[in-house]
Amino acid sequence: MSRNKFPPKPRYDPDTGPVYLYGLHTVRAALDNPLRTRKALLATPNALVRLMESGGIAGMRVTETTPRELDRLLGQDAVHQGMALEVDPVSRFGLDDIKALKLVVVLDQITDPHNVGAILRTACAFGADAVITTARHSPRETGVMAKSASGALDLVPLIEVRNLGDAIETLKERGLVVVGFDSEAPAPLKPRPVPVPMAIVLGAEGKGLRQRTRELCSEMVRLEMPGPIKSLNVSNAAAIALFAATTGTA
Repeated sequence: MSRNKFPPKPRYDPDTGPVYLYGLHTVRAALDNPLRTRKALLATPNALVRLMESGGIAGMRVTETTPRELDRLLGQDAVHQGMALEVDPVSRFGLDDIKALKLVVVLDQITDPHNVGAILRTACAFGADAVITTARHSPRETGVMAKSASGALDLVPLIEVRNLGDAIETLKERGLVVVGFDSEAPAPLKPRPVPVPMAIVLGAEGKGLRQRTRELCSEMVRLEMPGPIKSLNVSNAAAIALFAATTGTA
C-alpha cells in the first residue's frame, strides 16, 4: 500500500464520468468483489483506518484526501464517510450464468437509481438469486445507485437483457412462476402453501408494467392495502412482495 497526495479532481458528472462508489458498506463490498475492477481509492486518514479494520484494501494505492475535497468531487449530498473508490461498472451477468434460480426480481424499465439501488439491497436481504434489468431504460451504475444498494450491487448478480419478454419466457421454461405486481390487478397476493421458484416482476412508478410484460406473466396480483393510498413506492412494494414470496404470507 502506498499513499500519495494529489490535487483533487474536478467534480464529475455521474451520468458520463467515471464511476465513484462511496460510503463504508459500498466501498467494502466493492473491494471484496473479485469481479470488480478497482482503479483508485480516495480516503481520509480516519476513513482508511475504518476500511483497514473492516478487512483491508487488497493492495490498493490510496490517495489521501479530505472531507471537503470529497464533497467537491462527489457533491454536497453524497454521504461518502470519507472515502470514494473509482471503479469500472460491475460485470453484468446473463441468464445462463446463474444455474439455480429460485427467487428473481425483474425490473420492467425502472430508471430511478435510488429505487433500483434500494431494490437490490432488499433483494440481497431476502436471498434473491438475481435482479434482472433491461439494457435500455435502466439506470447507469452510479455512486447514488450503489449507495442506495448499500453493497448489494457487488453481492447480487445483476442480469441485463435486451428483450425482457424473451427473458420472462426463459424463466418460465426454467420452472419459475412469474408474478407481476400491479395496484389495479384483480387478484390480491395470497399465501402459497408450498414455496415455489418465483420471479417477481415490478414496473416503473406511474406507468407500471408494459402490456406485453403483463401478458407474459403467469399471474398478475396486487398488494392488499386497507388504507386510502393504494400504491407504494416501487422499492417499498418490492420489499413487501419479497417478504410475501419468502415467508408464504401476504
